[in-house]
Amino acid sequence: MTNNNIFKIAQLQLDRCAKTLHLEQNIHELLRVPMRELHVSLPVRMDNGTVRIFRGFRVQYNDAKGPTKGGLRFHPDETIDTVRALAAWMTWKCSLMDLPLGGAKGGIICNPKELSLIELEQLSRAYIRSIYNFIGPNKDIPAPDVYTTPQIMAWMMDEYSTIAGENKFGVITGKPIPLGGSIGRGDATARGGIYTIKEAVRECDIDLEKATFAIQGYGNAGYYAAHLAKAIFGSKIVAVSDSQGGIYCERGLDPEVVLEHKNRTGSVIDMPDADTISNEELLELNVDILIPSALEEQITETNASNIRAKIVAELANGPTTPEADDILYNNGIHVIPDFLCNAGGVTVSYLEMVQNASIYYWDEAQVYDILSKRMKSSYYTVLNTSKKYKISMREAAYVVAVGRVVEAMKLRGWV
Repeated sequence: MTNNNIFKIAQLQLDRCAKTLHLEQNIHELLRVPMRELHVSLPVRMDNGTVRIFRGFRVQYNDAKGPTKGGLRFHPDETIDTVRALAAWMTWKCSLMDLPLGGAKGGIICNPKELSLIELEQLSRAYIRSIYNFIGPNKDIPAPDVYTTPQIMAWMMDEYSTIAGENKFGVITGKPIPLGGSIGRGDATARGGIYTIKEAVRECDIDLEKATFAIQGYGNAGYYAAHLAKAIFGSKIVAVSDSQGGIYCERGLDPEVVLEHKNRTGSVIDMPDADTISNEELLELNVDILIPSALEEQITETNASNIRAKIVAELANGPTTPEADDILYNNGIHVIPDFLCNAGGVTVSYLEMVQNASIYYWDEAQVYDILSKRMKSSYYTVLNTSKKYKISMREAAYVVAVGRVVEAMKLRGWV
């Protein structure tokens, strides 16, 4: 049992991999915890003249394969253990995609919906001032995550550049295009997931033109997943949800109409010509492909036996608990694990770093072509490992990713 601590889930997943790889105890111990982490207090003068103190974190989990890379979340319920877990998963994600990067993550405890634009900018700049010596193009490169945007990345890049006394576009990815951002970054997470689904249906004998999708979470990744599944495959999106609830329509939903409704009303619920369902009901729908793209721990030992989808494609981080993993695997459900399925974002972020360093920028077709090849290659590496060891796709992803990090640590003489 995990006691609902997401970092313990990440550690338990690693522990399983350690047994498969027969890791030495010292290596296992080193990989179970972050190599370094920073806690900061951020004083911000609010619009009413008062000074409010925000708490922030940056965790660099492992940099054996290169400078660490990972998103930055603004969330009222952010915790250090969440950041630690996400930093661990970023380590395995970068390794699995064979990127020359380690894993990191950051977070600030705040509710950006309650902050004015000026307050949001002041908070963003205060964070960079506090972690300036901790990050850099060759140390640690942040990126957008939950409730952070290209505009926030632009402020952060500018603050870092101001302190450095020169432009440092490469210190942040997910930036606006005019400030060194990469074409294709906006939908990269969802597009990478869609590329893995395209390969997974071959294993599950699913016709994508006739396939049905249910998507939990209709933020950036969820919307783009719906849009791309319909646009590229011609699939039917029968259900979507957000934090307030979900909607179901057997005839299929138009992703653009749903997005317009959400932007106008604040939620997908109460959509005309659609039935209201709960997030829990959405997970258990009889669909071909289920995409959890919301929060952690959505599929648990309580509801895993009720999952009827043939494929679970995890665009969210940590949506399935280890106990649920066992149930899904034993029930023959094909899981595309999170740090494979949602690796499109960090892959295009890496391409953004390459473009920043070379001061030469690619067009959309080039970015998508590289992304497609890397996602396809990584998917089959995991699939073949799964078959070789007769283990789940998640365990196989860990075997590949952890094995590469261990090799790098040994070559460097760390262990």
